[in-house]
Amino acid sequence: MSEVKTRRPLPAAVILTPSAEARIAELMAKAPQDAIGVKLSTPRRGCSGLAYSVDYVTQPDKFDEHIATPGGSFYIDGGSVLYLVGSTMDWVEDEFAAGFTFNNPNAKGACGCGESFMV
Repeated sequence: MSEVKTRRPLPAAVILTPSAEARIAELMAKAPQDAIGVKLSTPRRGCSGLAYSVDYVTQPDKFDEHIATPGGSFYIDGGSVLYLVGSTMDWVEDEFAAGFTFNNPNAKGACGCGESFMV
């Protein structure tokens, strides 16, 4: 009799802090009607080559990674996963600014303004 082996689920490519999950919930509460979630991608732009982009998504692409959060679906662009594995995404607000921040162990450098990074 052969033994059936099961693989344990792989950890998510990006860890979302409770603040990031709460912000995703806020975004989904006021999302356009056709939005199914929020998607993180790393388009080529900026001084260092890659930037973080968070947008509403109406349909996931075949290779997107899906993370279910209490406030809604979060997707990671399939082509960006390699650059983001092991990253932590947070939502930070202070007196003057608010936005998602990323602690990315794959980033080898960033531009001076913090808008882009390189791997």
